[in-house]
Amino acid sequence: MLLLAFDTATPAVTAAVHDGTAVVAESTRIDARRHGELLLPVIDQVLREAGAAKGDLTAVVVGVGPGPYTGLRVGLVTAAALGHALDLPVHGVCTLDGLAHAARADGLAGPFTAATDARRKEVYWARYDGDGARISGPDVDRPADLAEQVAGLPAVGAGALLYPDAFPLAQGPEHVSAGHLAAVAAERLAAGAELLPPVPLYLRRPDAQVPAGYKAVLPA
Repeated sequence: MLLLAFDTATPAVTAAVHDGTAVVAESTRIDARRHGELLLPVIDQVLREAGAAKGDLTAVVVGVGPGPYTGLRVGLVTAAALGHALDLPVHGVCTLDGLAHAARADGLAGPFTAATDARRKEVYWARYDGDGARISGPDVDRPADLAEQVAGLPAVGAGALLYPDAFPLAQGPEHVSAGHLAAVAAERLAAGAELLPPVPLYLRRPDAQVPAGYKAVLPA
């Protein structure tokens, strides 16, 4: 097994190569406005560091969000293109699951929440049990509306760190790591579990929409 994993659902443009047992190479760059520019160079970097060619890969793993439309589609389109060109299966993993896996690896014990910044003063979030399994979500909500649901629970992710009043026990990691995203996929594949399809979890409509009631102009 040799997985190429990447995620563009958050400001982190992150990619990794995983051999089914451990991360072989990983690189992350934080830039919320340059997903399209940074992703392919980051992918090339981790393949070089892993000493692997694209033809050596057995699958592609991509974070499916939730995340903003513009950044998220960069990763998903790239995954689809690579899968088609290399004739590889493409697996989706919830971005919050990768963040939760990183938190558990850092020693976080007990139930907790993971939250990323959804902008518009909202967060994408999910709850996890003591084993790191997702038990609710992902959802998008205003932090103030979550106070009772997350009270007393540790929280990880940029969304939690951004709203300490709602997530008073917020801590790192701040962004998802492709290495942990790949680890989630490798564990599930080894257990024979199904992964998500490479379909985006937007959770809300994009900002750009066709205006309602516009006047059609027909040729004379």
